[in-house]
Amino acid sequence: MTAATGAAIARVALDTPAGELFDYRIPGTMLDMVQPGRLVTVPFGRRLVPGLVTALADTTDVPSDKLRELAALCDSIPPLDHAWLALGRFAASYYHRPLGEVLLPALPPMLRDPASWPRLAQRSHVLVYRLREGRAADLLAALPPRSPGVRRLADALLAQDGEGSLDERTAIALYAQARARLEAWCAAGWVVREQRAAALLDIRSSEVSSPPLLHAEQRVAVDAITSSSGFAPMLLHGVTGSGKTEVYLHAMAEVLARDPAAQVLMLVPEINLTPQLEARIAARFPHLPLATLHSGLAEQVRAMHWLAAHRGEARIVLGTRLAILASLPHLALVLVDEEHDTSYKQQEGLRYSARDLAVWRAKQRGIPVVLGSATPSLETWWRARQETYRTLTLRERAQADAVLPRIGLIDLNLERQRQRPLQDGLSVPLIEAMRQRLARGEQTLLFLNRRGYAPVLSCAACGWLSGCPRCSAYLVMHKPERRLRCHHCGWEERIPHHCPDCGNIDIAALGHGTQRLEERLVALFPEARIARIDADSTRRKGSAEVLFEEVHAGQVDILIGTQMVAKGHDFQRVTLVGVVNPDQALFSHDFRAAEHLFAALMQVAGRAGRAGLPGEVLIQTRYSEASAFQALLRHDYEGFADAQLTERQQAGLPPFSYQALLTAEHRELAGALAFLRAVREEALALAGDAVQVLDPVPMSMVRIANRERAQMLVESTSRTVLQRLLAAWMPACEGLPQRQGVRWQLEIDPLRI
Repeated sequence: MTAATGAAIARVALDTPAGELFDYRIPGTMLDMVQPGRLVTVPFGRRLVPGLVTALADTTDVPSDKLRELAALCDSIPPLDHAWLALGRFAASYYHRPLGEVLLPALPPMLRDPASWPRLAQRSHVLVYRLREGRAADLLAALPPRSPGVRRLADALLAQDGEGSLDERTAIALYAQARARLEAWCAAGWVVREQRAAALLDIRSSEVSSPPLLHAEQRVAVDAITSSSGFAPMLLHGVTGSGKTEVYLHAMAEVLARDPAAQVLMLVPEINLTPQLEARIAARFPHLPLATLHSGLAEQVRAMHWLAAHRGEARIVLGTRLAILASLPHLALVLVDEEHDTSYKQQEGLRYSARDLAVWRAKQRGIPVVLGSATPSLETWWRARQETYRTLTLRERAQADAVLPRIGLIDLNLERQRQRPLQDGLSVPLIEAMRQRLARGEQTLLFLNRRGYAPVLSCAACGWLSGCPRCSAYLVMHKPERRLRCHHCGWEERIPHHCPDCGNIDIAALGHGTQRLEERLVALFPEARIARIDADSTRRKGSAEVLFEEVHAGQVDILIGTQMVAKGHDFQRVTLVGVVNPDQALFSHDFRAAEHLFAALMQVAGRAGRAGLPGEVLIQTRYSEASAFQALLRHDYEGFADAQLTERQQAGLPPFSYQALLTAEHRELAGALAFLRAVREEALALAGDAVQVLDPVPMSMVRIANRERAQMLVESTSRTVLQRLLAAWMPACEGLPQRQGVRWQLEIDPLRI
């Protein structure tokens, strides 16, 4: 053991699969500056890498001849506080990841890049100058007689009266050579130079809006949120258009007014929902700094907004799931909009649930957390039923003249019997309903959760299908670009002119995507203004925002979209929603498929009839008796959810059990399965009767990017028992000989199995 004088050892977390922390000696020049939460650079192997100090110690087990020193530290960024470090430790423990793989990736990319630290310091700090006490006379005596610029500079310093200071930007505006003159005065001892934090956020709103009056149910909800003392988890369950956003904004206003330092975090599931909400918040709180955090921001903007939240400058933080890992030292309220949305679950790296971490952070800080949705996840609904969460209900739409849309089913079996074939997936009743909306100057939204032109190309002569050479999937036809694309690995190739197997030129597109739907609508309604919003049409930065603005401005008659258009948007003139092909979700092996289908359809149905105009939703299906469709006809989320919970309880599925999914991939399926069988033996040796370890099986999509994949499920009725097993089991997986050539990943509380 190596001893040090005082706390001269820093325990540093690095972004590396190695689970332990790394000890480094603190140089004498840094002793007063290094503390937990400080960003540093350290030698690691032959490289200098960024790290985060998590603790200080006075001894280490590293031999003195191998103990290396910290290379540098970032003194322009305030240390991350103990609450943020505790969040990282909890996430690392619960999701079974090394601490460094949690803490470092939680920071914006620029903060993880030591080469960017000087640029961050320059942007986040400003040089200021103040007159040294008692030296005014010396300064005035040295002023040149014929230099009005120097005189203006001196007068500005004198006007501070020893209490304030003059920032460098203002000084240069007064006198172009101010920097050199001020440095000379500093050298003479008349002026003092200091570095202070600069404002990172601009006030964005040019148009101020007044808050509307709340109806009775909204007022009850706001009062419940703002009167809570301590940790208070709540479900805000309101029908689509019931004014949940106004509840958020009123609660936000009261919390921020109560404490001048308080911060509010609001999460939304997708990037494309942030622009309209950002504008709405900025108009409601024109004098409060607002930070936005999501992966679509430019790196410097994201870093500045993150730092503004970390320094407490940002009073309101709006973001997608990554915002839950931001540093918020004065967090007083957490709001999670559309809490049911699967986008809150990270699917790469640290596979965390932002919604669940939001609840944990609120408990840690002893503050309210509000989970809002018209279709809560069954896990949240069950906790509300158990009264673990308080339920706040909004039963009616917020606008007095807005009513829930009428939902109807178009039975495609009957359409076929009537000899009325589909036109590229569109039934006659749906086409006629669209024609009526066009005649009235109203908008139609068509929902098809499948982008591209067609899911597959086929040869009628030999049966060839356009399979991906690297995945167990078909190449999707993208007709405008004349390309076949794999939506899983990114493989692309040109659309062939003839069948690659038999040479037949009669190859056809099977199925329908949003591009094919758009093509048919252009032919059916040549006079209509048609827009398509999906991942293909919004690839360019800012394109989604432009398209949504056109819809809101009434410049679009028919909007075609995937799930990007299904939630959160307030389309004032949409009176018809058509659901083109929902049946595929009825036959999924995923036990959550019915829940996700119901939520998606109820959310997209909620886009209709929001501004006093009567709304209608038409769902095309061959299975009109399906329970999800029948519940939708009645707008009966509660009945549907309770029936689903009964089925889940009988089957022992979440939320009545807790699951972990271990996935493995290898060049060959046999290698992945062999690894899982070996780790299963390790698990069985550790598990008691309270844990069930299922057999390894190939994944539903076995091959992606030439890697074969398999999975194994572990479940228990006790979260504590499952976590205890995983903590003992995971280290054993690393040393197995079958580990060679295998990439594996553990996911806690998986959403897709």
